[in-house]
Amino acid sequence: MAHQFAEIVFTDGVRDAQERYGSREHNERFAGIAGPNDMLTEREVAHISQRDSFYMATVNENGRPYVQHRGGPPGFLRVITATKLAYADFRGNTQLVSVGNVSANDRVSLILMDYPNRRRLKILGHLRFANAEDVTSTDVAAVGLEGYTARIERVAYIDVEAFDWNCPQHISRRYTEAEWQEILENKYE
Repeated sequence: MAHQFAEIVFTDGVRDAQERYGSREHNERFAGIAGPNDMLTEREVAHISQRDSFYMATVNENGRPYVQHRGGPPGFLRVITATKLAYADFRGNTQLVSVGNVSANDRVSLILMDYPNRRRLKILGHLRFANAEDVTSTDVAAVGLEGYTARIERVAYIDVEAFDWNCPQHISRRYTEAEWQEILENKYE
């Protein structure tokens, strides 16, 4: 089976650009040997569970892309199955841009960064939001955050279609305050 991510993103226009700029042959090899990358493995699950944020892109009915940052404690984006992710959408989200966008086009793209280790996981999928009162209490509990008292208004479900890892070449190392504190403590032990 071909690499699902390449199947989706290497459109005619992308393949033409790859040909024009000399990377088509490389990308054909990549698409033939990698993958299929359509089901999350232990590597992706571990990466996702350690993230405290991600970037999410949706597209509105006019074709305008919208990117937003989502954050929370590590693991707030939950792996439900090898092809399904979920997270809580808490009270206070009043712009509802992504919620509105997916009502017309449910395609979504996520980027999950590990800045200290210079790793980037890209996920393509389909996003839907369900009102918290319309889903099972098990689903609400699955995305709840221990000790966080804000009310869950919606549960966001992402059906994973494909994923890909990027090379680290242009990822600058960045550290959270907690990560930097750990580095300092280990250095002076």
